[in-house]
Amino acid sequence: MVQPIVSLRDVTKTFRGRAAVDRLSFDVHPGEVFALLGPNGAGKTTTVRMLVGILAPDSGSLTFALPKDARGRPDPTRTAYLPEDRGLWRDQPVLGTLVYLGALRGLSRKDASQRAEEWLKRLDLFERRHDKVETLSKGNQQRVQLAAAVLHRPSFAILDEPFSGLDPISQDMFLTLFRTIREEGTTILLSAHQMDLVERAADRVLLVNKGREILSGGIEELRRKLRAGTRLRIVAEGAVPGDPLAGLEGVVSVERPSERELVVTVEEGRSLSPVLARAAASFAVKSVAVEEPRLHDVFVEAVRRDGGAPEPEEG
Repeated sequence: MVQPIVSLRDVTKTFRGRAAVDRLSFDVHPGEVFALLGPNGAGKTTTVRMLVGILAPDSGSLTFALPKDARGRPDPTRTAYLPEDRGLWRDQPVLGTLVYLGALRGLSRKDASQRAEEWLKRLDLFERRHDKVETLSKGNQQRVQLAAAVLHRPSFAILDEPFSGLDPISQDMFLTLFRTIREEGTTILLSAHQMDLVERAADRVLLVNKGREILSGGIEELRRKLRAGTRLRIVAEGAVPGDPLAGLEGVVSVERPSERELVVTVEEGRSLSPVLARAAASFAVKSVAVEEPRLHDVFVEAVRRDGGAPEPEEG
């Protein structure tokens, strides 16, 4: 069996008498994209800070299958961290910033320069390489920060809210880059709030709430473990009037993506006939489709079953 690249066992971290992380255990396997998810205050940030060495666990063990530095910590030339808050020098040129950070991670100046230029071409920023960081848009600064984090081709990268500030085109670019980074030998731990993007990127997901694991596994596995009901998309010929499904037994939720659409979640095991009959009696139905539960739906239902999200304090 392949040894996990990162392993947490019964890790706990407490602030002011409150457990931000409560006996949390998980493994991250080589070559995967592992997503750490949870509502605000669930313990994600505290967990990430322990993984990067900013905080130490109060109890439990955190081990890396990576080369160690002189202090016994994971070798910084084999790890990477993309923080949620941008940490670039705003008044420095883009290329010079990447070369300097690459050198800090153990690259020669020549290799750092070559890899920085390769990354700027990938990111469609090569023509801006001599511009100061502060002249770039927030999305382009995030692109540069990603390059800075993985320029040295680490074995393990922690990406905290990497989609922050990105438009849809940049989000798609990042998803492609994650696949490329993984193919080049980097294991990724991803923490993010954009469920649709996580669903496209992650091999496995760990959902935490109140510092504890409440659900884990692959996307399809999570859907099987926690059926959030049958999701039905109903499209009308015209605008849907009022609230036609109000009070109908078995209906968990009704979303209205547009004036002509209803997305209805029906309790698992319930017949769809009453919903379809009520809809047909209320407006002209153009189409009906059954959809798989999204990761968003699984997330919301799992947190609801766990008693809801915690108060948004540390983590």
